[in-house]
Amino acid sequence: MLRRLHHEQPEGFAFTPENLEWAKAQISKYPEGRQASAIIPLLWRAQEQEGWLSRPAIEYVADMLGLAHIRALEVATFYFMFQLAPVGSVAHVQVCGTTSCMICGAEDLMAVCKEKIAANPHELSEDGRFSWEEVECLGACANAPMAQIGKDYYEDLTAERLGEILDALAAGEVPAPGPQNGRYASEPAGGLTSLAAHAEGRAPHNASVALALDKRDTIKRIDGSEEPLYTPWRDLSHEKGDAESDPEGPVLAPERPADETGIDRREAPVQGRGKPATGEPAPREKLAPEPPTEPGAVAPGAEPPRLDSPRDDAADDLKRIKGVGPKLEKLLNGLGIFHFSQIAEWSEDEIAWVDYHLEGFQGRVLRDAWVEQARLLAAGGETDFSARAKKGDV
Repeated sequence: MLRRLHHEQPEGFAFTPENLEWAKAQISKYPEGRQASAIIPLLWRAQEQEGWLSRPAIEYVADMLGLAHIRALEVATFYFMFQLAPVGSVAHVQVCGTTSCMICGAEDLMAVCKEKIAANPHELSEDGRFSWEEVECLGACANAPMAQIGKDYYEDLTAERLGEILDALAAGEVPAPGPQNGRYASEPAGGLTSLAAHAEGRAPHNASVALALDKRDTIKRIDGSEEPLYTPWRDLSHEKGDAESDPEGPVLAPERPADETGIDRREAPVQGRGKPATGEPAPREKLAPEPPTEPGAVAPGAEPPRLDSPRDDAADDLKRIKGVGPKLEKLLNGLGIFHFSQIAEWSEDEIAWVDYHLEGFQGRVLRDAWVEQARLLAAGGETDFSARAKKGDV
């Protein structure tokens, strides 16, 4: 199925303060240089905020992670859980159409959606409050047919019952999710045949339904108010995490490869230098120091030559350096760095100073060999990446 961005796009996107704090906390889960691993949860949170994923939202997330926009677009268009067009403001109904649900009446459920919402999938209802689609198996085959509405499963449905649920949602009510035929969970329709003692004294709803009702987190979009923000991977406590000021986080083990291939940034040759003639892996690159956390501490290293404005009012396109995206280019310009020739002359101490001021992007200068790339570009040459960037292929 061809997935395209919607033909109408908003002017821009920015996380709310609560979602921005949450997003920074998710990024902090990953070792330096691996922040791109947070792309799926950040795209999901952007979708929760907007209801769907717009192009500005996708590019905003890419900039947060220092990725080329196309990389984020690849993820957003590959996974069908991301909605690339506006959905109903009240609810988006996803009807399972795979084998178990199909033979149990999924087509009847889709007929209800066509009647009450819109004739076609991904089409908004006349009032813009509802939308629907057919999806692949949602893993609740024992409770077929079923549909996911918002974040919860409505199972053991009939066409009549789905119609009642949609009417209730339109009236501002939120029917309890879970089985709709009296079943507690996914036990046999005739009742428990084993563990029968557990049928007595149990809570009114199964754990999943009870949690959804307790948090009022069914068709409601996540906005950060549901739970305090915890970052136990940073502070190992149950107190509210501080994703801004705590610099500690996961780091790559010095003697262990990142994956089964045994290849990671410690062993990869630095661009332009190649591997040693011995065939041994290149030594682990030396990262610039982390920002100091002591009160009154000053930036490490030495401040490089900076400019108030680009020479001849013509800044170089720093995005032609692999590892520099739009956000990093903006940060560099804010530091008075506009030209390849400036970066090409950085000393080790100056790299440390720049690295300190690239908040959220520490380690990028050395990791992506900016200085070596800049020297080539300043001399009028090209790297494979810069040539592709120049053509717009990255």
